[in-house]
Amino acid sequence: MKKEFIRKGKCAYASVFTLFLMFFMVTSCGSTKDILYFQDIESYPHNAVDNTKYQLRIVPNDNLLITVSALNPVAAEPFNSVNLSGSYSTNLDLRGYLVDERGEINFPVIGKVTIGGLTKAEAEKLMEDKISHYIATPVVNIRFMNYKISVLGEVNKPGSYTISDEKVSLPEVLALAGDLTIYGQRKDVQIYRMENGEKKYYTVDLTSPAVFYSPYYYLQQNDIVYVKPNKAKTGASTINPSLPVIFSAISILVTVTTLVITLTRLKK
Repeated sequence: MKKEFIRKGKCAYASVFTLFLMFFMVTSCGSTKDILYFQDIESYPHNAVDNTKYQLRIVPNDNLLITVSALNPVAAEPFNSVNLSGSYSTNLDLRGYLVDERGEINFPVIGKVTIGGLTKAEAEKLMEDKISHYIATPVVNIRFMNYKISVLGEVNKPGSYTISDEKVSLPEVLALAGDLTIYGQRKDVQIYRMENGEKKYYTVDLTSPAVFYSPYYYLQQNDIVYVKPNKAKTGASTINPSLPVIFSAISILVTVTTLVITLTRLKK
């Protein structure tokens, strides 16, 4: 009788363990699809969308460092906040040129210039054409001084990141932020940006290889990237923090009770 009871007990425990294992495997397989990046990339057409020609455009509130050089350095001095020789001119503004709401800057000698909406190369060409009325063969170089991307939400290192090379992709920015946490929702990463004075947002699915061909693969200055928490994180936030302790205590109590009952029956 005791052997039969023990055998049935072992079978019951084995059945419970098997069911638990099957449940764990099923949930693990399901969660993998929500975690892995760029799934099935081998089967995705490589020429789906060409975003390699992406160029950053100047927008209001950009802060630009503009330098002018020429064959005659002395002739270019009035156009520079900082002389190429390293000394300072009377037109000192180390903060750069702020693009106003009309897309204009107030540049020395030539006055108001509208460069909003232009790429850096287009703005440099426009400035060279205007300055060429005053000096021969000027060369204009423009750099963004305020190219920052903010990353919020379920990442390991949220914050604002200054981009030095003026071209950065969404995966690169997320790498700077230490990657997504295990609770980050990879299928619905949101990008907030200002376009033509309006606040807009877009979503990107990091689990799909389509992200490489998305028009939002490359980020713009002052973009905000937000990684939403997944259901596991949001669900946990609604649970009383003391519940895990309660469940643990109940589990121990049930285990002890089961052992006592089992030992009592074995003694009979």
